[in-house]
Amino acid sequence: MKKVVLVATGGTIASRYDAGRGDVGVGSTGSAFVDLARQRLPDVEVEAADFAAVGSYMLTLPMAFDLVKTIRATLARDDVDGVVVTHGTDTLEESAYLADLLINSAKPVVFSGAQLAADDPESDGPRNFLSAVMVAASEEARGMGVLVVFEQEIHAARDVTKIHASRVGTFGSMEHGKLGEIDLGRVIFHRRPLIASRFDNSEIEANVDLVKLAMGLDARFIDCSVASGAKGIVVEAFGRGNVTPEVLKGIERALAAGVTVAVTTRCPSGRVAPIYTGSGGAGLERAGVHFLGDLSGIKARLLLAVVLASGLDEKARAEALAAASA
Repeated sequence: MKKVVLVATGGTIASRYDAGRGDVGVGSTGSAFVDLARQRLPDVEVEAADFAAVGSYMLTLPMAFDLVKTIRATLARDDVDGVVVTHGTDTLEESAYLADLLINSAKPVVFSGAQLAADDPESDGPRNFLSAVMVAASEEARGMGVLVVFEQEIHAARDVTKIHASRVGTFGSMEHGKLGEIDLGRVIFHRRPLIASRFDNSEIEANVDLVKLAMGLDARFIDCSVASGAKGIVVEAFGRGNVTPEVLKGIERALAAGVTVAVTTRCPSGRVAPIYTGSGGAGLERAGVHFLGDLSGIKARLLLAVVLASGLDEKARAEALAAASA
């Protein structure tokens, strides 16, 4: 019999409506799912462990890093075959990608959650949880990196993003597509992820900011980040990685102050490249900005936060950033 440990963090999947307050809040714990798994998946032993009981919009980078350390310790147990993490959908893709960067184990790690509260008559939580357990207990999922399972689809943590604020089919992998699916109780994989980087950090650099560009913006947000102690800045730029002339000046000031700056695109698909002149990507490359491929801004921020705390020298950091975003 396979053994899967459920690490519960809260989120909608653990939430219920409070008539007194008139809102939805976290109330359930991981143990509520153990009986469900026992009834529906008798060939898998599920053990529950409560890490937190919060909406994922309340998580911080240090909290997410502590979650990763908890997952690492759980995977190190000889009696554990896989881990399922139940998590709020707002920042699920961030915690999952952070785990993917920091966990070097063939044992499956699967993140899932829900869009509808536990006491909603149409809640998607039980189905998503059972699907996640099936994947975590499957031999096919070994060595696949951290996965996100939602609405019977399997996605790579690096690629997946939340694409709808409220619908149950909220996760997709844009131009890369899903890795597989769960169909009639079968775990089916169509492809394996090829881009993967692993780091053995003992800490994370939380002072990394994300600045999204819009037409005509100046450098105030860049300058504010530097003044408030940012160690790294990710710029979510136009198109292929272009910024306004004033933002380029701010980036040059940030680099002169010793702040690491990286660029990604605000577009939902595609990758950055140093093509255009002036304050375009070519100008950013000349200034010393790192280009982070097709990573979304929020995931580029996590990669930079990990690399800055990895203990690597400047040359090795640049190589690590390039490899992870190839």
